[in-house]
Amino acid sequence: MIKLKRLFAPLLCSALFAGAVQADEPRTLRVYNWFDYITPQTLVDFKNDTKVNLVYDIFDTNEALEAKLLTGNSGYDVVVPSNVFLAKQIEAGVFQPIDRSKLPNWQHLDPKLMKLIEANDPGNKYGVPYMYGTVLIGFNPAKVKAALGDNAPVDSWDLIFKEENIAKLKSCGVALLDSPSEIMPLALQYLGLPPNSSTPADYKKAEELMLKIRPHVTYFHSSKYMADIANGDICVAVGYSGSFSQAANRAKEANNGVVVDMRLPKEGAPIWFDMLAIPKGAANPQDAHTFINYLLQPKVIAPISDFVGYPNPNKDATDAVSPAIRNNPNLYPTEAAMAKLYTLQPLARDAERARTRAWTKIKSGT
Repeated sequence: MIKLKRLFAPLLCSALFAGAVQADEPRTLRVYNWFDYITPQTLVDFKNDTKVNLVYDIFDTNEALEAKLLTGNSGYDVVVPSNVFLAKQIEAGVFQPIDRSKLPNWQHLDPKLMKLIEANDPGNKYGVPYMYGTVLIGFNPAKVKAALGDNAPVDSWDLIFKEENIAKLKSCGVALLDSPSEIMPLALQYLGLPPNSSTPADYKKAEELMLKIRPHVTYFHSSKYMADIANGDICVAVGYSGSFSQAANRAKEANNGVVVDMRLPKEGAPIWFDMLAIPKGAANPQDAHTFINYLLQPKVIAPISDFVGYPNPNKDATDAVSPAIRNNPNLYPTEAAMAKLYTLQPLARDAERARTRAWTKIKSGT
């Protein structure tokens, strides 16, 4: 999943590691992760503790990562696909199995979450979860109240998919993820259809719903919404849970008077996992396992959750995560909310084509 977080972090990471590779230190690990998805200090500490040099690059869409992986020679030792893309890439044979004998910290992972992940990675064979979250609604409370009054349905997908609601929000700005694999399941679910429907005709129904609200959507983008909602340039966005936590912090730091809140809709939503995986042909699989095992330490992963605003799947790290994150049910879902969350699945080819065609029409508004 794309996450737009503190803008300075990737620049700092680049500065820290641009000159890291030296001729007299041949152990080099190449990592490809989401934009601003780790603390710079974690990378410094890993290098100091292991004496392994890091080449740390960033991407902002699953599609960008997949394009590299499907060439058959990504050039990376550790990559971080989301669970749905992991499943597709497993089918394509681009990963090597995880060697759990090299991951003694595997024991810290939450068995309930690992069971959910098996829908995309049977037996948890190829991926190790890093962070997880949901797709939900982020909003500016003052602007939404001005548009819809005190009883605005911010805890429901009615806010987005009921035309009379989104039409009133148009003036203050509404953004949706530019991601058919995440937005279309929401439309299907709203219509009472399976979010992972394999029936092409269902995507026509979802298309019709989306075209009704399309005139009121300011834009589709998978990163721009974060800065815009923090700056007050839009009032509602459908995006990733932790991203709104980061946006709220950014607005506070800027002291710009903007408040960013979020809600996990009562009807349910997709739950996603970003997975650490090792491509076939990785030059340094030994240190890839070392890096993954390092991140599985509760004392290491908890500060990353604090920084990025996402929960982690490490059951022994939860108490060390900031109360503002771990006690927020929109970030760490309650058991009742978890029962309404669903993982997304790769589609059969004809359904994938139907969804792609529908998304093209939705984006163009025709």
